[in-house]
This record gives sequence, C-alpha cells and structure tokens, in this order.
Amino acid sequence: MKYLIVGLGNMGSEYAHTRHNIGFDIAEALAAKYAASFQPGRHADFAEFSVKGRQVVVIKPTTFMNLSGKAVRYWMQELKLTASQILVLVDDLAIDFGKVRIRPSGSDAGHNGLKNIQECLLTKDYPRLRFGIGSNFSKGKQIDFVLGKWNENEAAELPLLIDHSLKACESFVFRGLAPTMNEFNK
Repeated sequence: MKYLIVGLGNMGSEYAHTRHNIGFDIAEALAAKYAASFQPGRHADFAEFSVKGRQVVVIKPTTFMNLSGKAVRYWMQELKLTASQILVLVDDLAIDFGKVRIRPSGSDAGHNGLKNIQECLLTKDYPRLRFGIGSNFSKGKQIDFVLGKWNENEAAELPLLIDHSLKACESFVFRGLAPTMNEFNK
C-alpha cells in the first residue's frame, strides 16, 4: 500500500511558518516523526518512509502554491497512485483556527493551490485535510493575513494542532478515509 501526503506551501524563507505554509509544516513534522529527511526531487522536495507495511511519500511542491497540481500529478504518476491514495494538507480561511476538516472531495473554495490540483488531475475528488487558519483580518488585508506569521496565541497552540493533524494523516494511511473523517471531523 502506497500513499502520497502533499503539504501545500511556498518555497523560500519569507514564507516559512506562515499561515499559508501550514501544509509544509505538517508535512515536515510527519517526515521528522518517522526520521525521514527531505531531498530534492522533480517538482517537489520529498521524504519517504515505510511503516506497518505502508509506503508513505511526503512531498512539498517546489512549484509555488499556484502550480501545486504539476507536482501532485507528477508524483501520482511516478508512484502509480489513484486520487484516493493522496492526502493534500492545506490552509483554510473558512474554518476557525485550530479546527481540522477531512474531506474526500470538494471545491477549491478560492484556494489557488487546490484550484491548480483540480485542473491538473481533472477532478475535485481527492482527499484533503483543511487546517483552519480563521479569518481574523480587516477588509482588504486577506493576503497579508494569509502570508503572515502566526500571532502569539496561535503560535502557542500550534504544536498541539500540528500533532493532531499528524494523527489524522496516520489515520488516513492506516485506517482509511471514512474512519478518519468520523474521528477528526468532530
């Protein structure tokens, strides 16, 4: 059994540990938990590990957020996977900070990374973990908020929330999508 975990984010130190890069942060924590290190690959940095008979490849696209689909399509083809074997980790403005939602499919909700994945895969039917970043910004400040660093209160909660997201990733790999949704969408 093979799985592809896709952390969405943007490359570069100016984007590191911003709200928009939570996908990268979760992906890095997952790889670190299994002592896997990222190395450069085609369209993405990747880490791989095996656990309990499952092969897991974790990628961080190097294509920038708006072209994430190119990396996802390449790695799915390379690993000979179906859309049901991937889990995309993404930030979501429409979900309150600290909440996680697992979905089997859905719209891109205006998220350019998801939009490009949908265009490249020719489907909106692929599992995703939506990590709530909230929408605590004033009118006209959405981009600054999304590309901004976590505030002090959020940063204090982040390690537990990333750990919770790791457990959701592990549940997806070991138990499947439906049980993961039942447990983590509460």
